[in-house]
Amino acid sequence: MAIPARKGSTAEIRKSTGLGGLHPKKRAAFPTAEPTAERVKLAPGAGWTKRNPVTEILLPSLFSRREDVSQSPKWPSLAVGEIALTWIGHASFLLQAEGLNVLIDPNWSNWIKGIKRMRSPGIALDALPGIDLVLITHAHFDHLDRRTLRGVAANQPVVVPFEVGDLVHDLGFRIVQELQYWETYECGPLRVTLTPCRHWGARLLHDSHRGFGGFIIEVGGRVIYHCGDTAYFEGFEEIGRRFPVDVALLPIGAYDPPSLRAVHMNPEEALDAFLALKAKVMVPMHYGTFRLSYEPLDEPPRRLLAAAFSRQMEEHIVWMQEGKPTIF
Repeated sequence: MAIPARKGSTAEIRKSTGLGGLHPKKRAAFPTAEPTAERVKLAPGAGWTKRNPVTEILLPSLFSRREDVSQSPKWPSLAVGEIALTWIGHASFLLQAEGLNVLIDPNWSNWIKGIKRMRSPGIALDALPGIDLVLITHAHFDHLDRRTLRGVAANQPVVVPFEVGDLVHDLGFRIVQELQYWETYECGPLRVTLTPCRHWGARLLHDSHRGFGGFIIEVGGRVIYHCGDTAYFEGFEEIGRRFPVDVALLPIGAYDPPSLRAVHMNPEEALDAFLALKAKVMVPMHYGTFRLSYEPLDEPPRRLLAAAFSRQMEEHIVWMQEGKPTIF
């Protein structure tokens, strides 16, 4: 049994073995044929100054009651080749397979930089089973929550994109593994590969060198894909060529941001991504928890349902309720 690391101690940061961890200006000197991520333009869209997110998003959320959706789940017994997913909310998931418990982008905070959580986490943090591995897709505050990670860390490994390790190395993890795109980390029978996406990774304005991406998780002959945050991009086809995706966790919300920048997929684009991946099942995520954008919280699932019915794809979508394990 692992002995928990002392909170605040410094873990070893294992750097990427490739060029992914280099500063973009240095990486440009090493051209590669490998498909890679696309950083979105950070300049606001035309007309963004006519919007007032304080009065139109933040204040209405502040005076809205947070919905309690917490469950007390009974963790399932899994047969060989089965996996279980439990949605915590937003982009946070618990993945269970072959005796392993993996957390992806865990966030139990009720606030992120003044933005109120509108639906409680699906389960209490102290109700989690023992966590063997933690995966973080990028450094944005709604995906990398240091307070939550400090509560989860118990001397296990954490996997992050390149140049993100310094944000988590002092929280109580034993090893911080940084990956570049298409690199793989193995934990027992489980293999994790960092995949490209179309987004950006800066936690603050000055640290745009940080990596960002999604994860392919292979275990027991099954392939799960958590794409992190992303706009639609052609790289979905390459990911689908490289990996036979069984379950694709795809974001469908936050597509009408105050800045009017195209940084997230809308529901129709998420369906396009699902088709490009040639995945078997789509699990919608990144909606309903934090109001980060102008669209109403209940609009993304309604739009996805309408688009799925029009394309006769509704049978491929698995809607998850926070805190309730689903076996695949």
